[in-house]
Formats: sequence, C-alpha cells, structure tokens
Amino acid sequence: MSGQPAAEQSAAEQTPAPAARTRADVVRVWAARVVLPVSVALWLLSLRSVPLDKMRDLGLLQVLPPLFWVATALLTLGFLLALSDRRTHSAWLAGYVFALIALLHATPTLLYPTLRYSWAWKHLAVIDAVNRHGGEVPNADKFSVYNEWPGFFDLHAMFLQITGLDSAVGYASWTPPVANVLLLAPLLLVYRSVTRDRRLVWGAVWIFYSCSWVGQDYFAPQSFAFLLFLTVIALLYRQLPSSALPRPDPDRRDGWPPGLLVVVVVIVAAIVVSHPLTPLMLITAMAMLSFPRRSRRLALPVLIAAVVLTAVWDATVARSYISVNITGVIESLTEPDKNVTSGLAALGDAAPGQILLSWVDRGLSAAVAVLALAGLLTHRWTWRTGLPLLAAAPLPLLAVNAYGGEMLFRAYLFALPAAAFLVAVLLLPPSDRRGVGRTLAVYPVLLAMLGGLVFGYFGKEALNQYTLKEVAAARYVIENAPPGSTIVSLTADVPDLDLDYEKHRRVQLAYQDEDDLRQMVVDPLEGVTGFIYGATEEKPAYIVLTRAQDMNLYVTGALPADVSERLQAALAGAPGFTRVYDNGDAIVYRYVTPPPD
Repeated sequence: MSGQPAAEQSAAEQTPAPAARTRADVVRVWAARVVLPVSVALWLLSLRSVPLDKMRDLGLLQVLPPLFWVATALLTLGFLLALSDRRTHSAWLAGYVFALIALLHATPTLLYPTLRYSWAWKHLAVIDAVNRHGGEVPNADKFSVYNEWPGFFDLHAMFLQITGLDSAVGYASWTPPVANVLLLAPLLLVYRSVTRDRRLVWGAVWIFYSCSWVGQDYFAPQSFAFLLFLTVIALLYRQLPSSALPRPDPDRRDGWPPGLLVVVVVIVAAIVVSHPLTPLMLITAMAMLSFPRRSRRLALPVLIAAVVLTAVWDATVARSYISVNITGVIESLTEPDKNVTSGLAALGDAAPGQILLSWVDRGLSAAVAVLALAGLLTHRWTWRTGLPLLAAAPLPLLAVNAYGGEMLFRAYLFALPAAAFLVAVLLLPPSDRRGVGRTLAVYPVLLAMLGGLVFGYFGKEALNQYTLKEVAAARYVIENAPPGSTIVSLTADVPDLDLDYEKHRRVQLAYQDEDDLRQMVVDPLEGVTGFIYGATEEKPAYIVLTRAQDMNLYVTGALPADVSERLQAALAGAPGFTRVYDNGDAIVYRYVTPPPD
C-alpha cells in the first residue's frame, strides 16, 4: 500500500503538517465561530410565528418563514468555513452538526403542541397496554405483531414503571433529535476507524444527516434497532487491524476480545427481539464483511450469532406471525422487480405537491448512489475500507420482500452511513491541498442535498401534526366507549385513538378492500353502516372525523377529498347516529342500530 501514489493512499496514512496561518485564515476561523451562534439564533427566531394551519401539499415547506432558510444556508456555509481549516477543533465541527440536527429534527417538536405522526401514537398505545397487562397483550388483533417483537415496548414500559411516569408522550416528541444525536457516536467511530482526516470524517457526518430523508427516526422500534445496528458496525470497525484509531490491545491477535464479543451478542439479541427487518439487514452486512480476510474473524462470529438468534426467535416467539406471512415472502421471491418498485407506485391520486415531493426524494436517493459510486471509482483506496460492501449489503433484501412498499427506502437508509463516506471522499478528497477554495466549491452541492432532504422530511407534515383538540376528541371516545365498541375513522390519523386497542374493534375505512372503497365513494353513509350495523347500547359504534383525516385524504388521495364532507352531511340526519362531541377540529358520532320498522 505504501508504494501507491499519494492520491490513492488511504487517508489514514496522510498526516499533513499545518501551514502558518495568514490573516485570511484568521478571518475565516473567526467567521466560522460567529456564524454558528448567529445561525442558531436566526433559526429560533424563525419559529416564533409559523402558521401551521396553512400547511397543505408541501407541509412545513409552505409555512416556514424565509429566516429559517437563511439560517439553514448560513449554517451550511459556516460548517464549510470551519471544515476548510484543518486546525479547527472538533468541538466546533460537532457544534455545527448538533445545530443541523436541531434545525432539521427539533423544528417540528418545537412548533407542534403535541406528538407528531400517527405511528408514534400507536406505539404509545402498545407501551400502555404492555404495562397494563404486565407483558403480552391479549386480543391484540392487528397489533399482535408487537407481542412478537416486544423489545422496544418492554424497555419503555420498564422505564415508565421505574420513573413513575404515566405515559411516554412527554419524551416521545423529542425522539427524532435525540435519536439523531445518538447516531453521531457510532458514525464517528466508523469514519475515524477508516481515516485520520478530520475534514473527511466530519464531511461524511454532515452528508449523512443532509441526506437521511426517510424519516425512520421517530418514536418506533426501527429507530431503536437502527441505532443498535450502527453500533455493532462501529464496534467491528474499531477492532479492525487496519483501523486508523490506536488499537485498544496492540498485542492481541485479530478477533474480538471475549468481553466485547459478549456485549456485541447482547446488542444483536436486542435487535432480534425488537424489529423483524433490522436483523436481516445485520445478517447481510455481516455476510458482506465476511468476504475480506482482514474483517472475517470479526464479522463471522457476529454473523453466526445474528443467524442463530434470528432463527430461534422466529421459530418460537414470532412463529405465529412468520407462519402466516411466510407464503407472501416466498411469492415475493419470484417477483423481485415488483419489490424494488413497490415504494414508487400509487402516485396518481396524490396532491400535486406530493407528486413533486416523491420525485425529489427519488432524485436525492439517486444522486447519493451516483456520487457514492463515483467516489468509489475515483478513489480506489476506499475498496479496502469495506464501506462499499456495507453500502451494497441491503440490496439483496430488495429481491426478498417489498416490506409493505417500504423496502427500497429502508435499503437506502441502511446503505446511507457507508454511502455518505464515499460521497464525502468524492466532494472532499483527502489528498486535496487547495484549502478553502475547494471546500467552499461544494457549498451548492450541500445546499442541494439539504433542499432534497427537507422535501422528504417536512413535506408531509400537514397530516403528521395534530392539534390538542384532536387529542381531546380521541380521549373522549376512549373514556366513554364500553369494551367491545367499534371505533371507525377514515384514516389512521387520529392521535391516541388506539389507546386500549385490545378492548375495541378499530375500522379505518381508507384501508379496506377495493369493493368497500368504491362503496365509500358512491355512498359514504352506506359504506360506514356496512361495518357497524348491529351495534347495541352495550357495544355501540363511534365514528370519528377530524381535521388531520381530511388532510390525509387531500394529500394522499386514499379517498376523494370530499368523502369526509359528504359523510358528515349524511350522518347529521341518519337514523341511529347521534353527534356526541364537536370541538371544531373533530366530530364524534355515536351509533346504535335502530330497531326494525
């Protein structure tokens, strides 16, 4: 390796001597230090008056004031100024990254009065049910999958019991910024194990956060499992003989220290019991890293542990779910093309802004793939890092299962940590000595990445945010519905309506089969009545109509946008239906089947 040209040597071998500072260097250093607090202050000022009620097709993109975008552009410029000086202390670079995380992921938390995203509310309901039942929840119906991968929920249930908190809703809102902050440690460990070039390390970190648009960082098992996945990867890279970091035990032969291997196996077990997809991602990653001889002794034990633990878990605890769904997995093996394109379909009925948003997401993902490939081809030393193998590791799973139309996006997420480094190598090559000029030349590229990210991350916030009135309506239903009641909504966008899910029957009309959907379009009242006919005083039905559901229909096109209005008009005079709650953002009807004439 030492006989290769300098441009092709690993950055781990390059330790450039700092040149004497010029007056321009001093100005640049102080500019970078001033820009950080100024951009943070501008960001906070921009959040003082954001008209959330005006969000439509493009969510927060339509209502965030110009000052927010000025802060974003200024923060990116300041980061590049700091990055252009090799003597910039890592604390300043870390400060810029923390500010980027806050700007992207704390903005909704600071703006919204309560927890965002319907799935996060579902997970709160599962934790509540686990606490009430002391473990597995009976009569869970569609929620039974959470009984079979309970790790995340049991952990939070235990935390609530220890702390005496009634619910996780208070801290769940902060999961996106906290989860992204926690990802920084394993990211840095991976990158620092590959190179000593701090500019390349922090550039890769910035690119990762600038391109992570998939949004799997909310209060969910997948965000927890992804953090554990990346931690395993980081610990493995730390032990590689080629690691740019000092070996923790220079005299030890290649392989895991016994104590650390136990820790890694425990982390693998936590992944296996928490999420069905992440263990498969870990298996493919370890299989890829088992090919190079230099990492084989480290990857093989983890691969064996992941395969054995996943097989045992799926054959025992998760057996009922696996046995029901294994047929679909086998069938999907014969249709790999559909698995790959499944997440790219069904755009015809979406709002115009959502179609634009989807194409921007695709463009950013494709750009990352192209830039990463270019970085790999133009800097051949990256082959020896194993990162190209990690970037390619999720691809085999695309041929196995569509994962509800999300496999393409999940594959992108798991490939991104490695791909971000390869992109950084292309944009900020370690052999470059041109300083600030070349570094600032990538400013438009980083701004474009952030522009693509905010489309994917902020573009659907019109239906992801809820008002306190919507929460109050759901609480009214849960507190007044007797066990065995049927609770009907148009979509899943009703916060806290899944509370006590094992006691009630839930119907979400927009997700029924094609015949039922046609009936809803032709006659909304008849479409609803077909699911609740036979309701009694002891087991009535409740129909919940809310602002967020209306927005969901408009944004996604799951049903025509006027269905909610027509249904509300029909319910007002229909026999058996009584309006029992109305606060402006939500209306609740109670239904008891009227006696025959």
